[in-house]
Amino acid sequence: MIARLRGKPVASTPEGLVLDVGGVGYLVSATPSAVRKADGVDEVTVETYLHVREDALQLYGFAERAERELFVQLLTVNGIGPKVALAIVSGSPPAELRRAIVLEDAARFQAIPGIGKKTAERIVLELKEKLGDAPVPISSATGTQPHLVARDALVELGYSLGEAEQALAAVDPELPPEERVRQALKAA
Repeated sequence: MIARLRGKPVASTPEGLVLDVGGVGYLVSATPSAVRKADGVDEVTVETYLHVREDALQLYGFAERAERELFVQLLTVNGIGPKVALAIVSGSPPAELRRAIVLEDAARFQAIPGIGKKTAERIVLELKEKLGDAPVPISSATGTQPHLVARDALVELGYSLGEAEQALAAVDPELPPEERVRQALKAA
C-alpha cells in the first residue's frame, strides 16, 4: 500500500496531480485541497490511497490524513466507488462531512453530482453507525457549521441546493462563510 508520497509537483492535469518522486512521476487523482497544497511549492507531501483493480492501480491523493480516512470509510458504503468517494471528499472539509453524517443531513450528499437520494441516505445510515458518537465540530462564533451558513446564504439568494454546493466546492473551504459566498458569487 502506498500511503504517502513526498515529491516535486511537476504538473496538474484534469486527471490529477503529477508528483516526481525520485525520478518517477506518479499520477495522483487528488482533492482540490491537495492540488492547492502543491501549487507553487518545490516539494509537497500528499497522503495517498492505492486502489487496486483487476485492470488498474489508481492513486488517490489528499491534503491531510482526515480526508484519506473519510475516503476509505466512504468506500465501505455499498455502491460508492473511489471516484464518487473522491467527489464527496473534494466538496467539503472532512469535519463538515462527518458532521453532516452525524446530524443525518442526507441533503448535503445529494447536492454532490452523481449521488441520488437513496445513495445519500445509505451514506448517512452506514457511516453514522461507524462514526458512532463522534464529536460534532461546531463553529464557536455562530453555533453552526461555516459551510452550512455559506450554503444556506446562497440558497436564500436563489441557488438550488446542488448549485450552492457546486459553487462552494470551487472556493477555499478555510475562508469565513461571508468570503466563501462572495467568491462563489463572483465565479458565477
